[in-house]
Amino acid sequence: MGEQTIVHLLRHGEVHNPGGVLYGRLDGFHLSDLGRRMAERVAETIGGRDIVHLRTSPLERAQETIAPLAKRLGLTPELDRRVIESSNKFQGVNFGSGAATFLKRPALLRHMYNPRKPSWGEPYDEIAGRMVAALHDARDAARGHEAVVVSHQLPIWTTRLFLEKRSYLHHPKHRQCTLCSLTSVVFDGDRMVQVRYSEPAGDLIPVGDRSAPFSAGGAPDEERP
Repeated sequence: MGEQTIVHLLRHGEVHNPGGVLYGRLDGFHLSDLGRRMAERVAETIGGRDIVHLRTSPLERAQETIAPLAKRLGLTPELDRRVIESSNKFQGVNFGSGAATFLKRPALLRHMYNPRKPSWGEPYDEIAGRMVAALHDARDAARGHEAVVVSHQLPIWTTRLFLEKRSYLHHPKHRQCTLCSLTSVVFDGDRMVQVRYSEPAGDLIPVGDRSAPFSAGGAPDEERP
């Protein structure tokens, strides 16, 4: 047996987005009051663990999610663009009306010809490639200890599918990656041996918000909550 290292992939907390915009990589989207409570809950829950390394997506919602844990541990998070949200051709579109968005703007449907890639955004293979590279760097920085990496729902879920050798093709509502959830990757030396999942802020998620936002046949949803 080699030394055990755990890298926790932490999804950010709830975002203030009353307009229902698919914000993707757009600046200016911050945690809501509830999102800040979620971030505090994560810090309270795992702040006593043997965490020696933090890194985060550069987007505001991710940095705000890691802030309470960083303060508690006295660590400075490393910004890493490899764990940023996936790119998406629907970024900036208001999906507040759900399926009606496509009825009102049928030109959007031309991007949805291949859900396996997917055709409307960054290819799953590219997401997994950059995320796994960052995951391994976090593992190396925390050898024998634990690390936390703050990212976004689709990148985290795609990473899990890759690690578990599962198909990328999925419906967003079936992702096991709620707000401020932890997808924890356990390594024995360099070898990944287990993926664990937990929801330290699960009781704070409003009823009806536990599944991913609207999508049509796996259409883009990154990110609205």
